[in-house]
Amino acid sequence: MSAPTPQKGRGFAATERIEAPAGGPGRGPMGGGMVGQKAMDFGPSARRLVGRMRPERALASLVVALVVVSVLLMSIGPRLLGHATDLVFRGFIGSRTPVGTPDDQLPEAVQGQGVVPGQGVDFGAVGEWLLLVLAVYAAASVLSWLAGFVLNGVVQRTVRRMRGDVEEKIHRLPLGYFDRSPRGELLSRVTNDIDNISQTLQQTMSQLLQSLLTVLAVLAMMIWISPLLALVAVLSVPVSLVATRAIMRRSQGQFVAQWRTTGRLNAHIEEAFSGHALVKVYGRTDEVERTFAEHNDALYDVSFKAQFISGLVMPTMMFIGNLNYVVVAVVGALRISSGAVTLGEVQAFVQYTRQFTQPLTTVASMANLLQSGVASAERVFELLDADEEPLADAPGAGGTARSGAPTRGEVAFEQVSFSYDPTRPLIEDLSLLARPGQTVAIVGPTGAGKTTLVNLVMRFYDVDAGRILLDGVDTSTLTRQELRAEVGMVLQDTWLFEGTIRDNIAYGRPDATEEQVLEAARATYVDRFVHSLPDGYDTVVDEDGANLSAGERQLLTIARAFLTDPALLILDEATSSVDTRTELLLQHAMAALRTDRTSFVIAHRLSTIRDADLILVMEDGAIVEQGTHASLLTADGAYAALYRSQFTAATDA
Repeated sequence: MSAPTPQKGRGFAATERIEAPAGGPGRGPMGGGMVGQKAMDFGPSARRLVGRMRPERALASLVVALVVVSVLLMSIGPRLLGHATDLVFRGFIGSRTPVGTPDDQLPEAVQGQGVVPGQGVDFGAVGEWLLLVLAVYAAASVLSWLAGFVLNGVVQRTVRRMRGDVEEKIHRLPLGYFDRSPRGELLSRVTNDIDNISQTLQQTMSQLLQSLLTVLAVLAMMIWISPLLALVAVLSVPVSLVATRAIMRRSQGQFVAQWRTTGRLNAHIEEAFSGHALVKVYGRTDEVERTFAEHNDALYDVSFKAQFISGLVMPTMMFIGNLNYVVVAVVGALRISSGAVTLGEVQAFVQYTRQFTQPLTTVASMANLLQSGVASAERVFELLDADEEPLADAPGAGGTARSGAPTRGEVAFEQVSFSYDPTRPLIEDLSLLARPGQTVAIVGPTGAGKTTLVNLVMRFYDVDAGRILLDGVDTSTLTRQELRAEVGMVLQDTWLFEGTIRDNIAYGRPDATEEQVLEAARATYVDRFVHSLPDGYDTVVDEDGANLSAGERQLLTIARAFLTDPALLILDEATSSVDTRTELLLQHAMAALRTDRTSFVIAHRLSTIRDADLILVMEDGAIVEQGTHASLLTADGAYAALYRSQFTAATDA
């Protein structure tokens, strides 16, 4: 059996893990299988990620509008500077030309451009153009900043909803999902991957939008100035796209492998840290360190490849852009000499060339971020798409919900069949009746199906055939919350959160009064040791309850169940971690706790269930004997053999 990793705070669901399926796809002592090995395609995953911003459509539209205006202003800036350059150039030529020189006797490059012989530079007009350029660029910068501010809120709210969806999804997943999934791998998806998505969206969304719009606006301006020069500049685009596509195709797989390897490493670290004491006891430190080194080296290799390959995009784009710049400069100089364009227009065009290649380079430089973020999104979507519990929390789904009548606690199994693996039957055609107020003990060898039986009562798993009735109502027609509200459970593996002892006792009933908490503590003998603690009931329990003994932690879980006053009680080896004297006290406490309620008690120490009203002996998922302690001993069958094995010393054959 395994307990869930304790979490800080009181918002985590109080779910205590029960016996993993025998022979199922559970985890080994130092590793485990992965969930969702196959990666999605980049395109569908990216579109799905962007689609999660749909609730922010209005603000997203505002961001687009702000970016459009900002890009338009930025795109006309070079053209305005070109006009200022032409004024300076014409004034420079005019100041060196004799007054009255005809236009056709001027240099061919400036003919027809308004050069006034004998007149110098009009610095007043130049200053006006420069002030206009300054105002345009200032307005564009303010709008760009405002767009980034609004987009930041859009992204963070989107990620917050995603975290909420993942949290809700976790509580809708069946117990079998967690049996198959290493905890560190699951935590990596919930924390590392979502944080990576947040960082990717924050750093790329605004730049991508601005870059794409800049390319369109600048291309329009370049065609306006000179279609020939625009054609020369555009020739570099297909070359850049081919190079970028080839690099991204190779790096995408490496980024997916990087985050999967991160999940494996986290799973190993969480498992090794949780079992730190056992690792030390059995001398497996070297093996744990060796496994960590293997995962760490694997993460280094795939991370290095991913970053190196994606890092080739930027220098490749810069090289292509510089070649394009040289070609434009040469062709532009030839066009100036022929008088086809002005010096200011070529200057503006050179700036546009930079503005044209820079967005492409920016998009290319973000390729690693995009691929890493989408790879993380794939892993989160795999979790969100996992099969949920059937009829999970659907009030009255499939039948009629319970009435408001008090629960009597009668539990009936009618021809129930269940298996974790369809190829390996476990429970077949099982029927039993637990009457209200009865204590039903379940005994048998390990793997016989004892814990599976209570798993089915709690609907941690749904039956394959037959049905389970609570007071005559099929439990499959009840919501899981409605069913579990009637049940109290105490397991062999305790679960305490970091909080006060009072809070831990009141976890299942947060509205309990102080007197009710103290009454539960006194009834379960918690009160006996609490007064020896520094702050009494206000003593803070450390993570994992490390500042309490195993027996004291178990007493707290029993007090928690006592306080909820359930109609149905499940005790799974609840006294196995306490000493003999405390066990005797607990038996008295649990006898009072079981009064007027149906109890299922799983026990290996048969001395603890002598007074049970009904004892079920299970082997291989079937009930092979049932009766009272006395009647089963008289029958001298499987129960008698188990009983004698615990109280008779082994003898040599």
